[in-house]
Amino acid sequence: MLTKNITIQNTVGLHARPATYFIQKANSYKSSIWVENSDRRANAKSLLGVLSLGIAKGDIITILADGVDEQDAVDGLIDLILKGFND
Repeated sequence: MLTKNITIQNTVGLHARPATYFIQKANSYKSSIWVENSDRRANAKSLLGVLSLGIAKGDIITILADGVDEQDAVDGLIDLILKGFND
């Protein structure tokens, strides 16, 4: 299992459009992927799960992946966040 922390910098956090981009990217990997905010964890491949975390600008989230492409999954999701969700 691989984990990495990252601070959300885009203005709306992980809501609506950014969350959609996030779960689409997560679904492109075979690994099981979760995202944590504070003490709550959700499946990163579930839009409702990600939205339920209420991730806002400035929140530090943890991305966890477990599987054959876990390194690519974590790196890809971190890259998406750093690029501002391609907005």
